Amino acid sequence: MKINEVEALVGITKKNIRFYEEKGLLSPSRNSENGYRDYGEGEVAVLRRIKLLRKLGVPIEEIRRMQEGKQTVGDGMRRHLVTLERERRNLEEAARLCELLRDREVPLAELDAQGVLEEMERLEQSGAAFQDKQRQDVRIRYVAPVVISAVAVALLAGLVWLMLWAFLTAPMEAPPLPLAVVFMAVPLLLIAGVLLALFQRIKEIEKGEVDDARNY
Repeated sequence: MKINEVEALVGITKKNIRFYEEKGLLSPSRNSENGYRDYGEGEVAVLRRIKLLRKLGVPIEEIRRMQEGKQTVGDGMRRHLVTLERERRNLEEAARLCELLRDREVPLAELDAQGVLEEMERLEQSGAAFQDKQRQDVRIRYVAPVVISAVAVALLAGLVWLMLWAFLTAPMEAPPLPLAVVFMAVPLLLIAGVLLALFQRIKEIEKGEVDDARNY
């Protein structure tokens, strides 16, 4: 089967299927004639099990341990229940604070935020985790594309500068001006492409990639 067929059969998007392959949870064979991935009933069964566990919120690493036989389904569920219980307590604390704020019929400008924050900090010291902590990894997602793009742009800009320096230093030995312009235009176009890719990547992250990941 092709990935489109698997997507329709299992109800998992192609993006998710490729994500599971990248994580090593799924290893379809490849067609020897065209090199395309070839999915069979085995892969469909694996994806259905993954879909079930992910709908329950089981982390990828827990699924991997079960796949590798390092723990049974029961072992994985016992571990996951501990996590769910902790999350339940966190939600209860958040709901309690929301109920307290619900009774404060005041404009936001008059809200005693410091008092509520102190209560939240006290609860966090006791092990509670509120919503903002679940999004701390969003900032991390920006780091890799920005750093890679900055390095690529710096290298390409250095190449342009080097060619320009060589042309100005020894104009008699340099290639004709039109050819030199073409040589310098190539890295400049690449710089533009890198910056465009970075812009699109940031837009993907801001558009809700963290929320999309919850579907994996």
